[in-house]
Order: sequence, then structure tokens, then C-alpha cells
Amino acid sequence: MKLKGHNKRRRLWFLAMFFAVLPFVSGCVGGYSFTGASIPADAKTISVANFPNYATTVYPQLSQLLSDGLRNTFQSQTNLVVTPSGGDLDLSGEITTYTVQPTAITSNDQAAMNRLTIGVKVNFTNSKDPNTNFEQTFTRYKEFSAQLNFASVESSLVGEILEEIIDDIFNKAVVNW
Repeated sequence: MKLKGHNKRRRLWFLAMFFAVLPFVSGCVGGYSFTGASIPADAKTISVANFPNYATTVYPQLSQLLSDGLRNTFQSQTNLVVTPSGGDLDLSGEITTYTVQPTAITSNDQAAMNRLTIGVKVNFTNSKDPNTNFEQTFTRYKEFSAQLNFASVESSLVGEILEEIIDDIFNKAVVNW
């Protein structure tokens, strides 16, 4: 009999705690998502301009891949609606760097490793919280064997680098860790 009374009091205590905490938990809306994004509750849209390619060497699909990748990331990882222009959050910029350079030289003065580097200058404007606005260049690279034909690995390297750059931009724009 004592055990039943103890369990009943315990359940009542848990229910009381649950209802005591509920108002605080339900008050947390708008500024949190499970991706870690911290977006003002009144921000509903994001615009992502096409990023023109001003690098001295041009990979023809790079501008489209970057711009579409940013749009897809914000659309899939936030509740923001992607608009062509005038969003509450706005991303624009340009591709500034696309280079392939040797990074390791053999004893015969031959390249052993090469590095593909991509740099993107980004302007971010948050009309709801101007303190988070920034202008920054994001640069990433991947190294590959100089024995490989660059044309055969270029698209996969570009994809890997863009994935990292897009993550960096997303994190800087809306993830406040």
C-alpha cells in the first residue's frame, strides 16, 4: 500500500514540474531551430543574389552551383522563404579566387601535390538585426595528386570545396555558436 501512494505522489510531482516548466518552454519561439540557426522571429524571407565569377580563371558552372547551393541550404535548413530580392536577410557577393597551384615539390622539382583554392566574397545584410551584418571572404581548398589529370577531378573537388564554403557562409550568417 505504501508503494502505491509513493508512486502516486511521484507522478503528481512530475506533472506539477511539467506544468511549471511548460510556459517557459512554449515561450521559446521563432529564434531557434534544430539546425542551430538563430534567426530573428520576424525574419521570414532570404534573398540570395547570383554570385558573379570575377576570378582570373573561370569554372563555368561555379557561379550557378554556389548561388543554387546557398538557396538550397537556407531553404532546407531554415523556415525562411527564398525570394529573388528584398529578403529580410540578404546574401550577395562574388567569386574572387579560383586557382590551382603546386603545394609539394619532389626532388626533381616536379609538383607532387596541387591545390585547388576557391574564394568567395560575401555581403550579408539582416534587416531585422543589423548587428549581424558582415562582409567577409570565405576561402577553402582541396589538395590532389599532381599525377591526376585536373580535368578528371575538377568537378568533384569543386563540389567538396563549395559544400564547405556554403556551410561556412550559413554558419556565419545564422548560426551563433
